[in-house]
Amino acid sequence: MDWASKYRPQHLKEIVGNGPAIRRIAEWARDWKAGTKPLLLYGKPGIGKTTAAYALANDMDWEVIELNASDQRTRAIIERIAGTSSTTASLTGASRKLIIFDEADNLHGNADRGGAKAIVETIKASRQPILLIANEIYGMDAALRYLCEPVQFKALPARSIAPHLRYICSAEGIDCSADAISSVAERAGGDMRSAVTMLNAAAEGEDHLDAEDVHTAQKDERTTIFQLISAIYRGEEDEALMRRAWEVDEEPDTIGQWIEESVGTLKDPGIRGEAFSALAEADRFIGRTYRRQYYTLWKYATALMVTGSAGAIVKKPASPGRIMPPGRWKKMGAGRKQKLIRRSVLRKVSNAYHIPEQALMEDFLTSVTIMVEKNPEHFARELGLEQEELEFFTGDKKTAAAVVKEIAKERKEEEKGYTKEKVKKETRETEKSPQQQVNDPAPVTSSPGEERDDPVQEPDHAQKTLFDGF
Repeated sequence: MDWASKYRPQHLKEIVGNGPAIRRIAEWARDWKAGTKPLLLYGKPGIGKTTAAYALANDMDWEVIELNASDQRTRAIIERIAGTSSTTASLTGASRKLIIFDEADNLHGNADRGGAKAIVETIKASRQPILLIANEIYGMDAALRYLCEPVQFKALPARSIAPHLRYICSAEGIDCSADAISSVAERAGGDMRSAVTMLNAAAEGEDHLDAEDVHTAQKDERTTIFQLISAIYRGEEDEALMRRAWEVDEEPDTIGQWIEESVGTLKDPGIRGEAFSALAEADRFIGRTYRRQYYTLWKYATALMVTGSAGAIVKKPASPGRIMPPGRWKKMGAGRKQKLIRRSVLRKVSNAYHIPEQALMEDFLTSVTIMVEKNPEHFARELGLEQEELEFFTGDKKTAAAVVKEIAKERKEEEKGYTKEKVKKETRETEKSPQQQVNDPAPVTSSPGEERDDPVQEPDHAQKTLFDGF
């Protein structure tokens, strides 16, 4: 049995760190009654969320019904398993049934079709306690998220991980130096499961561990991703490549993306195809790692992507050229930025013309775009559009920049003129003698029944419309 499973806490009091979260879970279980909100345990992988759920069930003597990403979670399956369980008593004699939806942020594709809606309905009808577990809280369906009380699990500091590693070494009869323990704890990045797995791998067949045995080093001595890719192209031995990959301060999926970006520049289609095949196989293992939360598979993914790519490239040596970050990162960043711009534009137009954002996006956005294209200056002033927001409508960066620049220039001149006029007025007021101020006629006002010769301009309170610019 691997150490991560062997030394998994069985009770809440045995869990390392995240005291506030553990206390909230215990209080929730103690006070639970029908209608109580489910808890949503969220945080990065390996920090105790699922372990806490099972430890809670053990402490409370509750039966566990779990559905995770390794199961199909279609509407029919959820209704048959979780739906039925949530409305019936336990057949094992347990006081209650704890229904756990693990990886609730991973309900995607045909395998989970209708799953989120079915979970929502299960929660609303449930007469049993429910826990949801997720890595990314905002990766969940919004309707599902709002039905739950979020409880955050945070990454563990190295000082909390180290004592548990020492306990494991003692229990296994392994003499482990303080430096080795510290190295593993630091490298784990707050992930207890990863720390235990690394210690397990390093201690295989050993009865003594030093810092060098766990393949960790100080941060400034680690291999960089650039050095690793250069080594792949140089055709270094597999063992050396694996050591470099282990020392790179990145997870395997990130390393794979860097290699993919570099391999894409290879000119020989046969070599490029062989390298991509190795990366694709590695990606399968990465997927299994995240689905099963079994991080031992990472070493296979790393071996496939690093040695597989090197094995293909060495057949026809080439230069890596300029090593660049994965292009998809830039595209993803641009996509997020565009969404933010669109959201800002919709809000401004909606507020100015009193059109709901949803209706604006679905029915009027094309019309508004046409009008803005015909008179960009008017609408830029009217809506207070920034350059990127105006460009969203016009699709012309130069025009948008010129319009916004001109408006900014005019605004600056107006502010400058207003400031000068204000200074002049204050100067004149200051220079007036007290006698002049006394003799100044008071403003002429008409009596209630008296008509004024000059017409009074009534203020324009008319609501703005989209067509004011025409």
